[in-house]
Parts: sequence; structure tokens; C-alpha cells
Amino acid sequence: MPESTSSTRQTSDPQGFTVSAPTGWSRRTWLLLVTLCGALFLDALDISMVGVALPSIRTDLGMDTATLQWIVSSYVLGYGGFLLLGGRASDLLGRRRVFLAAVGVFGVASVISALSSIDGLIIALRFVKGVSAAFTVPAGLSIITTTFAEGPARNKAFSIYSACGASGFSLGLVFGGFLTELSWRATLVFPGPVALLLLVIGMQVVPRTARRKFSFAQFDLLGALSSTASLLILVFAVVRAAEVGWGSAQTLVLFAISAVLAVSFVVTELRHPHPLLRLGVLRSVRLVHANVAGFVMFGGYAAFQFLVTLYVQGSLGWSPISMAMAFLPIGLIVVVSATKIEVVLDRFNTTVLVAIGLVVFGAAYLLFLRTSPGMSYWNFMFPTMMLLGIGFAILFPAINSQATAGVADDEQGLASGLLNTFIQVGGALMMAVVTAIMASSGEAGAGELLPGMGTALIVLASLTAAGLLMTVVVLAVLRGGPAAEEGLPGGGVDIEERKLELTR
Repeated sequence: MPESTSSTRQTSDPQGFTVSAPTGWSRRTWLLLVTLCGALFLDALDISMVGVALPSIRTDLGMDTATLQWIVSSYVLGYGGFLLLGGRASDLLGRRRVFLAAVGVFGVASVISALSSIDGLIIALRFVKGVSAAFTVPAGLSIITTTFAEGPARNKAFSIYSACGASGFSLGLVFGGFLTELSWRATLVFPGPVALLLLVIGMQVVPRTARRKFSFAQFDLLGALSSTASLLILVFAVVRAAEVGWGSAQTLVLFAISAVLAVSFVVTELRHPHPLLRLGVLRSVRLVHANVAGFVMFGGYAAFQFLVTLYVQGSLGWSPISMAMAFLPIGLIVVVSATKIEVVLDRFNTTVLVAIGLVVFGAAYLLFLRTSPGMSYWNFMFPTMMLLGIGFAILFPAINSQATAGVADDEQGLASGLLNTFIQVGGALMMAVVTAIMASSGEAGAGELLPGMGTALIVLASLTAAGLLMTVVVLAVLRGGPAAEEGLPGGGVDIEERKLELTR
């Protein structure tokens, strides 16, 4: 059982597992933290690692670009679509049970997907892995908050946990590059044995908690299914539109179905006694702005990475490891800045930092428009990679801080989960848009620019500009005074109404 010291105030969970100081942690405590951090590292790693292998997967399995993007999109949609339900399941079913089950499913799905040569099965298993990650992350966060006492111990645990998540995403391309040199299947199978090892360790060190009585009526399953189905159909409609036409009956019907499901989600959340998303939380201007900024940030970057991967490996003939090394500056900047960004957050308004980050991202996309096949890496890619690294270092912590600022303690998890949902959904939707642009522009020959590449970059820059425009508006609203800052124009949330909602 994790050790504690008498130098700080001690807290405990129902089974008495406590960690009250960041010094003198037992071997069991460190194994617990390694298990939780390892799971988060794999979740983040899987998003970016497989991206390097996409050209190899397309060649071996004969997949077209429209189908290929689902290798990534299915994962992030499963992740983003079920994140809020994952948090609810963790609370009701038990943190340990949900965490271990999700890690186990993640590992098994990884191994099976690596053995398959059927593109539809691989895509389906990628979706399963995304859903597993959606259950792993909130359960892991909950285990940390209930095992490590508030104060230095918990701060240290969260610091290590966050660094592992950031490094997993940042270094995923490097891992993917090395593994793809062996085989694209290695990028799919690698997380499997690691996840299963974490499962074995976790069964020994993850604290047990008392069973809670619950009703399945407390699970807003309809809300989770309707929102995720709406997004899946929307992405499918955008991708298919390039082939069948934006004004075709198929496209219009798919958009209509997606819209009906989205409305169904809203109605469900308004009527359900235990909604996944209490819609009243969206009255916070800061929270809504952080969500939109997260959508823009990751949506633009995921689409850009997809675009550049196909260009440098497919058209220019770069090896997977060369492509991974080309993106390395982004990861290095993010990792190095992780220990310094807290000082920046303390000194500057987060909305201003969001504006700066978006400007840097937009400049990176516009700078890449200079690209021509004969340019050296240091001329056409390195400046953009540096800008993207700086943009991530500023923007990611700023939106995380803003999303939870001023949110009630009982809804911190909701705010954080909602932000991550917007981030993942942004990646899927913008990849679909870029895929549609490329699919309607033809095929590129060896050593040529991808058809539609310039148009796609302009779209990404325009998306970032729209996010920047909203940031300017938010700055103006926040300067309007405390009433505007709390919620929608016209005032904040009525306190008595808030109390009533919480007692329902």
C-alpha cells in the first residue's frame, strides 16, 4: 500500500490508499503512477504514431485516400465521442474496474488489428481502441485525484502524468518512423504488448474501491451514441462528397441525418436526469472559447500532418524515419517548454495567449505555401515545424487553463472532458475536409506537389483566422465586465437556478 508521511495533511480513499508527500514514495506508489502514465502515453502515442505508417498501409492494402483517413479519424472519433461517457462509467462502475478493462481491450484490439489485412476490420478496431482510450483517461485521472493527497503529492503526480501525455503525442511520429521502417504492422501491434503488461501491473497496484449502487438509468448511453453517430456520419458525408458531389442526394441525406442526430443529442441532454453534458455549462464564454480554440488547433494540425505525410513520403519519396525526424522539432519544443510555460500562464491573460498561439499556427500554414518539390528541408519544412512547436507550447496549456477557469469544482471533469472532445472531433472533421479537397483534385506524380495541397493549406489558415476572430470578440466581451465574463451577453448564471440544477 502506498506510503505516507506525517509532514503533510493526509487524505484517503475508501480503501485507505493514501500518498501525502512527494518524497519517500514506495515502490508500489511509483508502479501505480507508471501504470497510469503508461496508459496515457499509449493513448496519445497512438494518435500520431500511426500517421507515419499511412503511406505504407495504403500501398500494401490498396486503400484510397478517402478510406485511408479513417485509420486516424475512427480512433479520434471513438476517443472524443465517448470521453464524457467514460468519465460517467468511471464514477459509477468503479475507477479500477473501468481502467483495467479499457487497458485490456486497447491491448487486444492493437494485436488483432496488426494481424488483419482487411481495411474495414482495421478501421473498426481503431474505433474500438479510441473508445477504450476514452474510458482509460478519465478513470486514470480519477485514480490520481483519489490516491494522491491534495497538495505537493498530487501536484507532482499530475505534473508527471501531463508530461507523459504531451511526450506521447509529440514523440509518436518518431516512434512511428522507426517502427514503420520495420513494417507498418509494427506501429499497430506495438501498443498491444505494452498495454497488456500495464494491465498485469495495474491488477496488482491500482487501488480497489468500494462498490457503489447504481442504476443503468444513470448512464446517458443515448446521448453518447447519438452524438458519436452524428459525428461519424458527418465525417463520412464530407469525405464522400468529393466523389458523389456536394449537392447530390446522398450527401444532402447524410447531412440531414447527422443534423437530426445532433438535435436528438441536445434534446436528450435537456431531458435526461443525468446528462453527459449539462448544457448550462456552455454559458461560460471562456469555456466555449477554449473548446473552439482546441477544435481549431488540433483540427488544423491533424489535417496538416496528414497532408504533409502523404506529400513527403508519397510524392517526394522520403522514408518514414526521415519524415518522423522532420517533425521532431515540434516535439522537442513542446517537451522543453513544459517546465517553463507555467510562468507564462501566471503573467499573461490566457485569451491573449490563445490569440498569439493562433497567429503562430496560421503563419505556419501560410509559410508552407512556399513549398516546391526542389526545396531543401531547412527551407520549406523546418521554419513551419518551429512555428508549430511554438504554437503548441503556447496554445495547448492556455486552452486547458482557460477551459477550467471559473468552473465549479463539481464540473471540472466535465469541462476538461468537453475540451478533449472538441480537440479530437476537430482532428477528425478537418482531416475529412482536407481528404475531400485532395480527392477532388486528382493524383500527384512522383516529385510533384499534391493536387489541392495549396487549397487545403489556405482552408487550414482560414480556419485558424476564424478562431482568431472569435478570440478578438471574446476579449471584447470579457472586457465588458464580470456579468459578460460569467456567461452569455446579458449576464451570468443565476445562483439559485444553479443550485436547483445541481440538486436534480
